[in-house]
Amino acid sequence: MSKDNGSGKGFLIGFLAGGAIGAILALLYAPKSGKELRSDIKLKTDGILDDADKYLADARDKAKDLINEGKKKSEKLISDAKVKSEELLKDAEKVFGDAKAKANTVISTGKETITAETERLKTALKAGVDAYKSTKES
Repeated sequence: MSKDNGSGKGFLIGFLAGGAIGAILALLYAPKSGKELRSDIKLKTDGILDDADKYLADARDKAKDLINEGKKKSEKLISDAKVKSEELLKDAEKVFGDAKAKANTVISTGKETITAETERLKTALKAGVDAYKSTKES
């Protein structure tokens, strides 16, 4: 698309320059008095300058449109990135919460198992001590 704008711009500048040169040559070779010739040259020059002003105004308008379009696109990209990052944070929090719940379950189960084994060992140790005492007393 930018290639089209560049070749269009070059074509328009070439067209304007060629038109100006052609108009000046036509006026110089026309059988007119100096006063008429200067008047014609001034009219043609004014016309060319008006065309150039129109071209520049169009170019400014197109540049403003492109800048505004770029701003809109960048704002949309930023907005989309914010939404995606918020989704990722929510997913990460969910994964963290799930892992924390599983860890708490494992820790709780481990504590219960250790408590039960400790009680069993205490009971076995007490039974062993009692058995030793009764064997020693007998």
